[in-house]
Amino acid sequence: MKNYSIIFILSGILAFARGVTAQETVQISGELKNSPADKVYLQAFRNKIFYTVDSAVVTSGKFRFQTGLTLPEVYGISLDEESSPVFLFLDASDKNVSIELDSTSYYRNTKITGSEAQKVFEKFRASKDLKIDDFIKENPGSITSAYVLYRNYAYRLEADELRQTIDLLHPALKNSAYVKNLYGYLETLEKIQVGQPAPDFVLNNPEGKAVRFSDHFGKYILLDFWAAWCGPCRRENPNVVSAYNKYKEQGFEVFGVSLDKTREAWIKAIEKDGLTWTQVSDLKYWHSDPAALYGVRAIPANFLISPEGTIIAKNLKGRELHDKLEEIMNRSGR
Repeated sequence: MKNYSIIFILSGILAFARGVTAQETVQISGELKNSPADKVYLQAFRNKIFYTVDSAVVTSGKFRFQTGLTLPEVYGISLDEESSPVFLFLDASDKNVSIELDSTSYYRNTKITGSEAQKVFEKFRASKDLKIDDFIKENPGSITSAYVLYRNYAYRLEADELRQTIDLLHPALKNSAYVKNLYGYLETLEKIQVGQPAPDFVLNNPEGKAVRFSDHFGKYILLDFWAAWCGPCRRENPNVVSAYNKYKEQGFEVFGVSLDKTREAWIKAIEKDGLTWTQVSDLKYWHSDPAALYGVRAIPANFLISPEGTIIAKNLKGRELHDKLEEIMNRSGR
């Protein structure tokens, strides 16, 4: 097993009690042992994707960073820009952080010391059947709590539930990137609650022709967010096909929005899964414009839209989708 030891020295960090994020000059120096790597990468995490913010050349097994970082925040450390990095959680009070970086098994055995926020994250990873409210109450001032709420739980909550959960976080985190993201997501959730008008958008179909979503109003529409690379989506597709075939003559339609990255993968999945309804995509992956418009943070996700263009249900899967459609069709006499 190859172990890499990296020592992080963070200086001049603003006191957490001031309650603001700040751009701090962070000195990161370290040593790589038994590694052919010639660079180490420092990455920031935004919208489920890591971006390199700095890199350091390895000379005689040693490297050094000196760059401005926003704290508190979540970063990543990696030996390349393609694979997932080690998560590094930094609260403003964290000054000296050391890492034993194990490159095997996706850095699984890596040990990080010196960061209180990292300790909280390790506690989260070790937890089973965790209740997010209880977790935040135990760690209200940690950037880890904001990250976990945003990344792992926000998409499961309705607007009122999310607002109440955000309020459990310490006020000192309100200017952090993740809490700002949470409030932005909350605004979106409030716009796409059941009973609200379905937001309109225009996107290209596989032939490159622009399609307006609202042009399909007048039927019951399942707005279905999916992707070729999404295993759960592909497993749910046969159920959607079954519901479509059963109810299409009664005024039911599906409108697919793909979060794919390539047209080739998208087209292949459409053909293989027998998705014969309208499909659109901007091929922007998690940066999909309609996904942002509808607050989609996990897929598969769907919204059932009335003929008048109103959201009447969300995230109907399996038997639940069939039951809801049967109820609607019986009620409307279709």
